[in-house]
Amino acid sequence: MPVNFWIYLLGLLGQSLFGARVLVQWWITEKRKRIASPLIFWILSLIGAVVFLIYGIIRNDIAIVIGQCIGYFVYIRNLQLIGYWSGIPLISRIVILLIPALSYVLIAGFSMPIPPVGGFIINAHPLALLGIVGQLLFNVRFLYQLYYAEKHHESILPMGFWLISLSGSTLTIIYAIFREDPVLLIAQSLALIPYVRNIAIRRRNIWGRSEEKHTYPKTDMKRHSHRTKGEEHHDEHQIKTIR
Repeated sequence: MPVNFWIYLLGLLGQSLFGARVLVQWWITEKRKRIASPLIFWILSLIGAVVFLIYGIIRNDIAIVIGQCIGYFVYIRNLQLIGYWSGIPLISRIVILLIPALSYVLIAGFSMPIPPVGGFIINAHPLALLGIVGQLLFNVRFLYQLYYAEKHHESILPMGFWLISLSGSTLTIIYAIFREDPVLLIAQSLALIPYVRNIAIRRRNIWGRSEEKHTYPKTDMKRHSHRTKGEEHHDEHQIKTIR
């Protein structure tokens, strides 16, 4: 089989892991009737980032490489906030932290024509630049998520995360078409559905929170609320924005 087949298969595996994390998160969110940030979401994110980082290096795609490196360490930070990271043996944690660098070194040793990092070439075509912005935006959303997580000292997925996801995914689809990358095209097209659904659920929770303020006493609201402190603060901000 041609080499490109195995390369695309590797990329498809990475995107499948990313897709699985969104589906699991979506299922848990539908079950709880509020946005969830489950442990499995971040574990699948970390594994998927390793696989897709390797794919990006082989494809000589700087947008994928930079994006996955950004997301990789955000995933680790969320595992720390959840309390899972400290339970991993020290040696394993060190290896995990070094994986991005190790991946490049190992792939560079293959017979494939992999240029040095500085040799990445960005096509100046407007569609390519638009797509690169989308791919980076799609990954930078985790910096936005990290800001909220650090602010509230817990792992949460705020409304802005899903809005950025929707925007970045749309631009990444354009990028995938220009790059003739079926892996990105299929994965990002399917991801639009759970993104829209998470936004809908979040908005419903925000409006529901607004109605509760006018219907129930503050003590009753606290007793019946299952939201985290971070979600409550974010809802307050969103209610003011909507009004």
